[in-house]
Amino acid sequence: MQTLSRFITRLEENILALLLASITLISFTQVIMRYVFNSGWNGALELTRILFAWMILFGMSYGIKAGTHLGIDAVVRLFPKPIYRITALFAALACILYAVILFSADWMQVLGANTRGGAMDYWTKMYKIGIGLDDLRYPEWVQQTFGLQDRVHRWVSYLILPVGLALLAFRSLQAFIDIARGKRETIIASHEAEDLVASTKQSIRE
Repeated sequence: MQTLSRFITRLEENILALLLASITLISFTQVIMRYVFNSGWNGALELTRILFAWMILFGMSYGIKAGTHLGIDAVVRLFPKPIYRITALFAALACILYAVILFSADWMQVLGANTRGGAMDYWTKMYKIGIGLDDLRYPEWVQQTFGLQDRVHRWVSYLILPVGLALLAFRSLQAFIDIARGKRETIIASHEAEDLVASTKQSIRE
């Protein structure tokens, strides 16, 4: 479990860094091309939008790992420690269910719910249909070498939906186990606002 967690952490960090660097580079290059050379790449806006969506969906799971998701726990922290721990476990369980249901809701029919579909089902449909994106196109040499259509397949960009939700479920489960074992208090961030206020007060005193 720890080995898998470390591998996923490195993967998330590397991909997030690559996505952020790519967005910055593409946006900067596009500005230069438009305002200096009066040119540009038609697919740049769509690509940066897709990369930004990937960064958000990867960031969901990494935020749980790093404990950086914001939350309001002023009330629940007034509870006795055992009850507070139960609320923290419930929050982690809710995140697990949220990710699992969005990944695929078909299994809820066993419980009598009239639900179906989900990210995996949607991605599978896009893969079977094979339609392309609006502006993003494969390079000509890729089209000729692999015999692909001109526009990039939608399933390529939508792959992050099942992957991101699977990672979110994994990190939420990991957080649930850590809370149960007493290794962490909650699934949300620490009291960054309180720390900032305390730091400001200290600076004023000095």
